[in-house]
Amino acid sequence: MGIGIGTNLGNRQHQMARAIAFLHSLSEGHFLCSSIWETEPVDCPAGSPKFLNAVAEIETRKPPRELLSLFQTYEKVAGRRPSKERNSPRTIDLDILYYGNLMLAEPDLVIPHPRASVRLFVLGPLSEICPTLVLPGQTRTVEELYRELLQNHPSVGPTGKANR
Repeated sequence: MGIGIGTNLGNRQHQMARAIAFLHSLSEGHFLCSSIWETEPVDCPAGSPKFLNAVAEIETRKPPRELLSLFQTYEKVAGRRPSKERNSPRTIDLDILYYGNLMLAEPDLVIPHPRASVRLFVLGPLSEICPTLVLPGQTRTVEELYRELLQNHPSVGPTGKANR
């Protein structure tokens, strides 16, 4: 399964390191993590700080609903505050991007993530670790989606890779 990781508040490097360690602890075998990318905020309130983003792939038998609950608890413990404003700045954000070939559409959980295939801050890191992956519902690989999006929206791309 793939998890998007993002932060744009507080000590971003520290938040990323802690989140990656948390996800590694959940893995029951296979674990991959992209490098950390610094990206411009997308669809966020004006003046939002830049994000650090990464993608991790873990092996787990835990069901998606249980993982969602674990992720939400982790976010709260890590200092994420509830906000009614969509895409508001946050200390940490963990999103289920895909779970094998599962396609799920529930009010509070959609898999694959509905915007994973159109977000450079997801596709860039994901293409590092799983370039040949075809997300459920898609016909092209992650690498193909990433390159196409970069060509069509070069100004929306990552600002660079941050050191871990």
